[in-house]
Amino acid sequence: MNVHVVKTVPITYLMVVKAYQKVKQGGKATGIDQESWEDFASKGAEKQLYVIWNRMASGSYYPQAVRETEILKKDGKKRKLGIPTIRDRIAQEVVKHYMEQKIDAQFHPNSYGYRPLKSAKQAIEQVRQNCIGEDWVLDMDISKFFDEIDHELMLKAVEAMLPEKWVKTYVQRWLQMKVVRADGTIYDRGNKGTPQGGVISPLLANLFLHYGLDKWLEKNYVQVKFVRYADDAVVHCKTKVEAEHMLSSISSRLQQIGLRLNHEKTKIVYCKDYRRRQEHERVQFGFLGFSFQPRQLQSKLEKGKSFTGFTAEISKENQNKIRENIREAVSWRNTSLSIEQIAERLNDKLRGWINYFGLYSKRQLRKTMYYLEEKLLKWLAKKHKLGTRKSLQQLQAIKQQKPTLFYHWQCGYC
Repeated sequence: MNVHVVKTVPITYLMVVKAYQKVKQGGKATGIDQESWEDFASKGAEKQLYVIWNRMASGSYYPQAVRETEILKKDGKKRKLGIPTIRDRIAQEVVKHYMEQKIDAQFHPNSYGYRPLKSAKQAIEQVRQNCIGEDWVLDMDISKFFDEIDHELMLKAVEAMLPEKWVKTYVQRWLQMKVVRADGTIYDRGNKGTPQGGVISPLLANLFLHYGLDKWLEKNYVQVKFVRYADDAVVHCKTKVEAEHMLSSISSRLQQIGLRLNHEKTKIVYCKDYRRRQEHERVQFGFLGFSFQPRQLQSKLEKGKSFTGFTAEISKENQNKIRENIREAVSWRNTSLSIEQIAERLNDKLRGWINYFGLYSKRQLRKTMYYLEEKLLKWLAKKHKLGTRKSLQQLQAIKQQKPTLFYHWQCGYC
């Protein structure tokens, strides 16, 4: 293959290949060209990647419009996603990886979202630790964050960390991509927003809020602890007065950078426990799928004693999502299935749920896993025409014979 091309941008063919290998492990949704991963490969992946590299390295790569789709949020409203084409996903991954290597170390240590060496688990643990030491929480919700990011400020943030002009050029082209609605109409975002669904969007979001919020808090409120995961953030305060002041200050700051708080969802929460006994209307907040609130905990020092602690547990919304997933992942009316086939369809999901939500206070997660036990009992009763007692005996016999068949059996969640 002839790879001698005049380059104005320091992108290599190998960078494009690695980007392809990474993004093809992600979503299968197609962009406006309806090209799937199979279609891409059928045209000769190596040849297609060479074309992408050739254009990117010469500075002549221009993205296509994104395909708009909507997903239902937990509050019943819809969130718009912008799905780029496969080629644009690959190109975005190239630039994202290049940027990440240069700037990730400069991000604030309290920023956890979509970073190579950070995780949601670390963010949740930090929030939990902060709640032990600080009595009040400002639970923030930024309204339509990805839709409202100001392009001019975004490009200034890119330029501040990465002086290379070609990086800014490509970021600008992705920010300015047209959007194609489901009915085929095309619209321009009007110098605002970066589409959720874009490979590079989470990194750009972190970069925007690094300057817009993290550095501002560090400079003006060094005593205040905070944890941010992309646009999901909580601020920990010592007093209610401090929390109210932070709410006012952050609201003003966000307005300065073209954003705004959703005041219906933003709230001040009291971390009530056996030590902190004030009355307050809000003693619960959600973060990354967990609900932080007062709970009865067993003492590790005195057997049989319990106390009220303020800690994390799987949220009710996620309990319901897991039940819904269990219902939909298996055709429970199909009695021709074997129990091994059911386990095969569920085990990856079970492993993910338990390894994440089992971090803290397992009680509610265990109750949620009992829902699966009920589904298995009813399925066995229908398959073998048994009563409840007989089907329970059969399920217990299967557990004795194959104790590792289901992941939640292995982990003692039944």
